[in-house]
Amino acid sequence: MISKGIFDLTGKVALVTGGSRGIGRAIAEAMAAFGADVAIAARDRGKIDETLAILAKYRVRTLGISADMTREDDIKRMVSETLKTFGRIDILFNNAGIARPQRPIHEEVVEDFDIVIATNLRGPFLVLKYVLPVMMKQNKGSIINISSTAGLRAEIPEIAPVGYCAAKAGINVMTQVAAIEYAKYNIRVNCIAPGMHHSELGHDVPRKSPPDPQEVAAMQEKMQKTNEDIPMGRMADAEELAGLAVLLASDASSYITGQVFVQDGGRSAKH
Repeated sequence: MISKGIFDLTGKVALVTGGSRGIGRAIAEAMAAFGADVAIAARDRGKIDETLAILAKYRVRTLGISADMTREDDIKRMVSETLKTFGRIDILFNNAGIARPQRPIHEEVVEDFDIVIATNLRGPFLVLKYVLPVMMKQNKGSIINISSTAGLRAEIPEIAPVGYCAAKAGINVMTQVAAIEYAKYNIRVNCIAPGMHHSELGHDVPRKSPPDPQEVAAMQEKMQKTNEDIPMGRMADAEELAGLAVLLASDASSYITGQVFVQDGGRSAKH
């Protein structure tokens, strides 16, 4: 029988970017539930404090850092503050990301494309750049990048904007590159590519007020078609990523690196 102890994260320090809401919050809570001290970084101080209040029940040490993943200085400060508080970083969830409205490529707004690439691809690269030297000194670490099934294929009806798809595809390959380059330092680098999950992705997308009834109806129809196409018949809750997150963060995955794990209710098996 496998001991549950291999999933124990007690004594480890986890840094979760975009950890104040949605999937990031669910991951942060999973880390705390299995004993890790947790640092979360995000832009919204109010949401950071909400998440820290949730983590308090696990009686682990926590830290909330206000940081924008498009700003290199913020990322440097995030790493520095985490080290100052905890002395090490054992686990990194490179999760922060944004979304923008879907448009055909010829109608895409260049500013939207640029901010998505800056946040969803350049940001995770910079986080790796400044966290990897910490783990190299420790001669151990586990990094889990968060991408998306949108980085594996373009698919109707929920086809994502080109910048989002390109950034997430880049995350998948960057995972493999990092896994090969840093295996000699006992650093494992893997990736989770979620399918449709209830989260707060896109919360910062500008919207009409009051909302356009036609746009709302179109979105509802789109989501219904998506759910019908998922073999399990539903979108997942963000909390359902907890088990996979703990597996990849813990010693239970000690010989797993360079992999992209899809969690999509079986949908990719159809396409």
